[in-house]
Amino acid sequence: MSRIGWLALLLAPCSLLPGGEAAAPSAAPAPAPAVNWVLPIFSDKEGFRSMTLRGTEVRPAGRSIAVTDLSITIFTGDAAAQVDSILLSPSAVFVPKENRASGDKSVRLIRDDVEVTGLGWEYDHKAKKVSLQQKVRVTFRAQLNDILK
Repeated sequence: MSRIGWLALLLAPCSLLPGGEAAAPSAAPAPAPAVNWVLPIFSDKEGFRSMTLRGTEVRPAGRSIAVTDLSITIFTGDAAAQVDSILLSPSAVFVPKENRASGDKSVRLIRDDVEVTGLGWEYDHKAKKVSLQQKVRVTFRAQLNDILK
């Protein structure tokens, strides 16, 4: 067989794709999402319910969890286990080790005395802090005595 014949045999697998590129080995399929996911979180010391996270679908994303239709119910963290607030977002990322959630899409924070909506948000459970970046709307349901003092 001539040199050209051998070369043609060696390069044959590379010519199966347009442009002469060989097919890349297929990556492992992504893990299936968890559906109707629930994650209760309890206080470290007493074991009281601190918050419960829910999502219609979750997928691992490195050290984080990508959540669709996130619902966070935040409790008082004591024996009464009363709901303090609820946070809702259509798409978010939750970091379990830090108990932090964030998202670029809308968020709605509901409390007895106030409701807040906006875009681009972050929730830090340890600091009990919600930060919003855009289109923020706050609706107070409580009487605001001397708020401008």
